[in-house]
Amino acid sequence: MPITKSAKKKLRKDKKREAENLKLKKSFKKSVKITRLNPSKKNLTEASKVVDKAAKKGIIHKNKAARIKSRLARKKTNDKESAPKKNKAK
Repeated sequence: MPITKSAKKKLRKDKKREAENLKLKKSFKKSVKITRLNPSKKNLTEASKVVDKAAKKGIIHKNKAARIKSRLARKKTNDKESAPKKNKAK
């Protein structure tokens, strides 16, 4: 247990920060998972926001954030290309 006044305050602040970071980390993992399962424009936008916020807060590294966003975007375009194309009658 902290003894000094400043150490007690630091412990309180650390607990608040830890709770906030854990909340953001769970949100990050959930949104990325949803986007991987169902790659749509809406999901991709939401996941990108959360990934950027996690990188800004220091929860993940900025290069990891860029890599995740790139892979999610690529998955969205690959699913779109692999969909069967309809032939229009002339």
